[in-house]
Amino acid sequence: MKVLLDTCVWGGAQITLEQAGHDTEWSGDWPEDPGDSEILAYAHRSGRVLVTLDKDFGELAVVHNQPHSGIMRLVNLRAQIQGEMCARVLASHGHLLQNGAIITVETDRLRIREGNT
Repeated sequence: MKVLLDTCVWGGAQITLEQAGHDTEWSGDWPEDPGDSEILAYAHRSGRVLVTLDKDFGELAVVHNQPHSGIMRLVNLRAQIQGEMCARVLASHGHLLQNGAIITVETDRLRIREGNT
């Protein structure tokens, strides 16, 4: 699956996801931060699920109806487990994300808002 990690996600998560077979890009490698709206638009244009810690992306998608290719929001996860948790959710719920779901990931639960496609 194609994934874009937001700058706020630990960069080491990229290694874990790539080892799990995902085509992963980390916006922390970009020369500058273009802002949330452009990050979400880029993820959508390139068919990437956006992984973030930032709840603002959900607002852009839901309230402002900005198109996306799935959003995974990590809540209160230690940096060292972010990649592992992402890989698990992509394995179990990747089909929902590819259909535009927004999934909030916590250590002990998932909240899923299914997409419209």
